[in-house]
Amino acid sequence: MQNLDKLSEIAPTVVYTWGKLDYLAQQIEIGKLLNKEKEATEWVDDFKKRAATAGEKIRAKIGEDATVSVIESGGKEMYVFGNNYARGTEILYQAMNIKMPDIVKEKALESGIYTISLEVLPDFAGDYVILSKNPDVDNSFLETDSWKNIPAVKNGHVFEINTKASTYSDPITLEYLLEIFEKSFLQ
Repeated sequence: MQNLDKLSEIAPTVVYTWGKLDYLAQQIEIGKLLNKEKEATEWVDDFKKRAATAGEKIRAKIGEDATVSVIESGGKEMYVFGNNYARGTEILYQAMNIKMPDIVKEKALESGIYTISLEVLPDFAGDYVILSKNPDVDNSFLETDSWKNIPAVKNGHVFEINTKASTYSDPITLEYLLEIFEKSFLQ
């Protein structure tokens, strides 16, 4: 926002407030701006159907009560995500209707993100873990007993995504993550 005036000098500038719209409604709004509302709406409708179908298949495979946590490495601290903070959370929890652990719901649902330490990480790990791994930070926690003793880790139920490729909720990222989740859970 500090550079809005400078950006407006370069080109017409439209500002959207993050979080005012859900992750799919924002695609339609951008479509309207670009005079592509019909295409955006068609993509949203198609994405919803494909994600819901994938969610049904995944829940059938892992169980309706299985939980999934989305955890990100941040170097000295870690983060767990609610249902609306990118990293695929909108797809998993909203579109696919996969459950998150109760403690994640309690701590991260409202704010979208909750900072945790390695010591409490096992408490936040679901039956499955999506690990948003940042290649630019120290990921030595992966060699600790705290990490290795998490049931999801022991059972091979950890699927990695690259933090840099999963930080946003644009159509390219959403398509990429949907494909990763389908391959990871269903193969």
